[in-house]
Amino acid sequence: MKILGIDPGYAIVGYGAIAFKCNRYQTICYGAIETKASTPFCERIEHIYDDMNELINKVKPDAMAIEKLYFQSNQKTAIDVAQARGVILLSAKKMNVPIFEYTPLQVKTAVTGYGKAKKTQVMEMTKRLLSLEKMPRLDDTADALAIAICHAQAGGTDLRLKMMRRKEPYNVLQS
Repeated sequence: MKILGIDPGYAIVGYGAIAFKCNRYQTICYGAIETKASTPFCERIEHIYDDMNELINKVKPDAMAIEKLYFQSNQKTAIDVAQARGVILLSAKKMNVPIFEYTPLQVKTAVTGYGKAKKTQVMEMTKRLLSLEKMPRLDDTADALAIAICHAQAGGTDLRLKMMRRKEPYNVLQS
């Protein structure tokens, strides 16, 4: 299964694509879509949408895992991030990529086993799980890889996907 992890933003959209099979991870690619602060906001959103379409066409993921938004203190920033997140979701939806959302707590728990893990702990486990020599330069990219791992752990198993497609409840005792 190929999973595209996304850490949404409007200045920087972190992405990380991994393959997950037989409880093993393989890094496909990672990086960031960056927009300049001097660019009008509508053009930044368009840039994110176009680059996301290109990325999805390149990776051809089986699923997109994206971080759920949570409000801290700056509501204007949150609204702008929500708009960028909207075009990211639209891009995936238009290309028929199933979308899964995870909170920061879910990501920390899936990657480290501890929901209150510090960012450095999440980054170190991400590095180990993906057998990376060093973490990516941008935190947003590292977060995107962790989000992809979270989906592999929490929702990416073939059994879970089959269960989600079934109309009737799945009984593990069935043969």
